[in-house]
Amino acid sequence: MNDIEVRGISKAFGTATALKNISFEVARGERFGLIGPDGAGKTTLFQILTTLLIPDAGNASVLSMDTVKDYRTVRKHIGYMPGRFSLYQDLTVEENLHFFATIFGTSVRSNYHLIEDIYVQLEPFRKRRAGRLSGGMKQKLALSCALIHEPDILFLDEPTTGVDAVSRAEFWEMLARLKAKNITIVVSTPYMDEASKCERIALIQEGRLLKIDAPENIIKGHKKPLYKVRAGNFYKLLNDLKCSKVAESVEPFGEYLHLTPCEGISKKEIEEILAGHNHDNFELVLSDPTIEDVFLDLM
Repeated sequence: MNDIEVRGISKAFGTATALKNISFEVARGERFGLIGPDGAGKTTLFQILTTLLIPDAGNASVLSMDTVKDYRTVRKHIGYMPGRFSLYQDLTVEENLHFFATIFGTSVRSNYHLIEDIYVQLEPFRKRRAGRLSGGMKQKLALSCALIHEPDILFLDEPTTGVDAVSRAEFWEMLARLKAKNITIVVSTPYMDEASKCERIALIQEGRLLKIDAPENIIKGHKKPLYKVRAGNFYKLLNDLKCSKVAESVEPFGEYLHLTPCEGISKKEIEEILAGHNHDNFELVLSDPTIEDVFLDLM
């Protein structure tokens, strides 16, 4: 059974088109990721699914309820954590939490079991104003407020943007525990490495869905050979490969370049090009692609 169904959604702001004929489904209890860079349309789609925007075309249903006609009821069954911290910064941690529980006609005590694993880390700061929390603690407080009314679906719009690596890892551990409670989770992120933490992902760019599948299936479906290459003069290496006739694409990835050769180009031909440009101590290794490699190729 699907908790979310999106059919032909389009949305424009003036002459700028944010979403173009978007369609997909999210199954009950699934952890679904929307992966794409800033400006891809992720936030616009989230605002439509959480009843904050009306689409120009198409329709969306959440828990079999139309997001436009049944918006009041939809809001009672979802939790939404927007990309920008939007809690009351002058209220303390516990005041924010009690406020959001009251809005939904419940109490922190009644639903404390939902946030216990998260709130135990916030407990020492419960009297601190939200505006004075660190990025990671703001993130945990926002998640607690989104969960306190026991939603069936949780929408998290770029929840790990701007926080440190440790807080990012902790956050995904928290989401894994929430999945065990059978809460459907839809999360957007610009970080390609977070794709593997979802059952299925949708790659989105310029308002279009490029591909939807399990992360491992998307990687397996990428049939082009990929090489990791590096040499002493990294910048010269990049320019030489970009200007050569052997490279379909070449992108920096840490200490390596990721090179996709043109069709029919062998490893030996690449080595000859590198040697011809005086890269004597180069390293050229066939490699498995990442989600980011696939995304760049689909673009």
